[in-house]
Amino acid sequence: MPAYWCARSHITDAEKYKRYTDQIPGIMKTHHGKVLARGGRFQILEGPKLFTRFVVIEFPTFDEAVGCFNSREYQAAAAHRRDGGGEVELVIVESGDATK
Repeated sequence: MPAYWCARSHITDAEKYKRYTDQIPGIMKTHHGKVLARGGRFQILEGPKLFTRFVVIEFPTFDEAVGCFNSREYQAAAAHRRDGGGEVELVIVESGDATK
């Protein structure tokens, strides 16, 4: 069952953030991730307007999505963002309706 990274971010240092994002396509490919939406037009309909960039990435399974996040390569790339490049909220959600 597919799973999705749903990320919201606020970039505080574009140069540091770019060092992070430049590495993401290769990392996603290694972990079978497929970018569905990244940095496009958005409209916040409800809730705080804290974030200015939104990303959705599909993975074949929940475990692959978690494995990508925990990978050495992703953590090394994310260090650039965490070092003042931006603030991110990342959630992994499995597709489907668990209540059925």
